[in-house]
Amino acid sequence: MSSKPMRALRTAAIGLGLTCAGLVLWPVWLQANDNFHMVKNGVLYRSAQPGPGDLARAVQNHGIHSVLNLRGAQPDAEWYQVERRDAAALGLQHVDFAMSASRKPDPQDVAALLKVMRDLPKPVLIHCRSGSDRTGFAAALYLAELAGADKEVAERQLSFAYGHVGIPMLSAAWPMDQGWQEVEAQLPPAS
Repeated sequence: MSSKPMRALRTAAIGLGLTCAGLVLWPVWLQANDNFHMVKNGVLYRSAQPGPGDLARAVQNHGIHSVLNLRGAQPDAEWYQVERRDAAALGLQHVDFAMSASRKPDPQDVAALLKVMRDLPKPVLIHCRSGSDRTGFAAALYLAELAGADKEVAERQLSFAYGHVGIPMLSAAWPMDQGWQEVEAQLPPAS
């Protein structure tokens, strides 16, 4: 084989290797940085499970007034005790809303989640364990239903950019994509 095809093959192999490394390292980087992101400036933020001190930083940096925990109440879990204690010490309203990333939200769940997000004092921090799947669904729902965002803009909240992997029959979190598709089908067409 001549050197030109070998260089092309080597370049392709390096590119494939870097792409694979990026696919593996990106979710690790997101978790190392709490997967914290702005959804709507001054209104809604998203993250992975806050650890000790994370809520204080969110209040200081973004003026958070409320926390929406999508993991549901788990009074025996240490993470839950820390979160509730920190929220109370900071004067934050804290709401537990149980969702499962492996179960498609039914219309009643969607309506209840919308009501909670609409009624909580802003800015709100929403989170689940990794900040990828349930949080992505809730952020997309908020943008489309309450903030009037375009469907495509809202749908980006439920993407690999935030660590969500939605692959039919392969991803445990695929029900979040199914739930979003049902919500999206009910939204008015873009004007």
